[in-house]
Amino acid sequence: MDNKFEFLRERLAEAKLGGGQDRIVKQHKKGKLTARERVHFLLDEDSFEEIGALVTHRSTDFGMDKQIVLGDGVVTGYGTINGRLVYVFAQDFTVFGGSLSETHAEKICKVMDLAVQNGAPLIGLNDSGGARIQEGVSSLGGYADIFYRNVQTSGVVPQISAIMGPCAGGAVYSPAMTDFIIMVENTSYMFVTGPNVVKTVTNEEVTSEELGGASTHASRSGVTHLTAINDIDCIEKIKRLLSYLPQNCEDRVPLLPYEPGEEYREDLDTIVPENANQPYDIKDVIAGIVDTDSFFEIKEQFAENIVVGFARLGGRSIGIVANQPMSLAGVLDVNSSKKGARFVRFCDCFNIPLLVLEDVPGFLPGTDQEWNAIITNGAKLLYAFSEATVPRVTVITRKAYGGAYDVMNSKHIGADMNFAWPSAEIAVMGAKGASEIIFKKEIDEADDPAAKLAEKEQEYADTFANPYRAAARGFIDEVILPRETRRKLIKAFAMLENKAVQGPKRKHGNIPL
Repeated sequence: MDNKFEFLRERLAEAKLGGGQDRIVKQHKKGKLTARERVHFLLDEDSFEEIGALVTHRSTDFGMDKQIVLGDGVVTGYGTINGRLVYVFAQDFTVFGGSLSETHAEKICKVMDLAVQNGAPLIGLNDSGGARIQEGVSSLGGYADIFYRNVQTSGVVPQISAIMGPCAGGAVYSPAMTDFIIMVENTSYMFVTGPNVVKTVTNEEVTSEELGGASTHASRSGVTHLTAINDIDCIEKIKRLLSYLPQNCEDRVPLLPYEPGEEYREDLDTIVPENANQPYDIKDVIAGIVDTDSFFEIKEQFAENIVVGFARLGGRSIGIVANQPMSLAGVLDVNSSKKGARFVRFCDCFNIPLLVLEDVPGFLPGTDQEWNAIITNGAKLLYAFSEATVPRVTVITRKAYGGAYDVMNSKHIGADMNFAWPSAEIAVMGAKGASEIIFKKEIDEADDPAAKLAEKEQEYADTFANPYRAAARGFIDEVILPRETRRKLIKAFAMLENKAVQGPKRKHGNIPL
């Protein structure tokens, strides 16, 4: 650590490359690293090669011609993380508040172009007060140039945005179009309009942290995928995230060395309760299936009724989408559908196989859901799975009811392999609701309607509350014991490794946004 800071001090002494020393002291007092420190800790030792270190702004208005700082408030270049090439830009808040000028934008666009041309991830370390108002429309044009490249880069190479300071106004739209956003708690925020504007327009009193802080976007809006307690934690999470991703859309997912051993996991046999209405933690199932300590959850605090994240299975990087019975019984709703759909589409972009763990009683009913377009939003998840061409495997652990059964990577929408545990229930709806509809007349006419309902409920459950009818139709490939799940999945994904799908010729589909 000391050597790295000594390295920084030496660099800061060179030709004004890091801004004024007094500003850097203030940066550290806020618990923030400088732009160069962040780049230094992010990349492998001595791997960083800077691009555009001598660039200066072109503005002459408002006395700007007398304020020349080399680099113009952003550090750009390339290096390696664990030996793999990446491109990076780090905005320097100590130089004009990290504000974006025409040349500042040009430097960022340069590394974005290089990332696409050379097929390597792009990492943006954002810490900027927004557009440089002294430059007017030139700075706005610079933002648009970046936005356009975000779209052109999307699906070609992974794009990761770390919000390590302020990010407001038009500046928020570039991170929003990248694949992952990581925010640092207490020192970063994102919003389109700040607290002062909000107060003027709506008379609401709100702080920057409440309006657009890390916790707000992690739990309420879902804008950020991960949060970090400080800059170093943020950098470490970037590195871990990259370890699950390929370099580009034509690259293979990382495959770590793995020696097969005893793959049975007997603990899985007792996770699902006998009472179908009793919850359990799907993360216990995930932990019992994947390689030890390999699960890396995304959007943990948002839409907790669905769990998404990366893991390794037999050394292979996979994406996991799982219903969470511990939250809202694992139903699908507006937020969980959007969360799942976005993750599925990312995995499909970058050849990451998908594992779906299904325990879903259906879609959440209610006026709030209907008025907030559960139809359109639920269709997003359905569309994303149907569109995905990567290897796709589903394990039904318990409930698979109604349209949610179709949506959660069923055989009917292109899943490659579908397994079910003996505890699986595959039906249009639960036994009680179905019995009340099917046997309504008999129940109403019975001497003891409650007893008759219980009888019919059991009859329906015996018929449908199992996976064997679906297996008989070929909708389930195999009914397996829970302890066998890991072994079956390792073999299934190995078998599907070279899967190739040629879709119909078209410009692109029209996902229900």
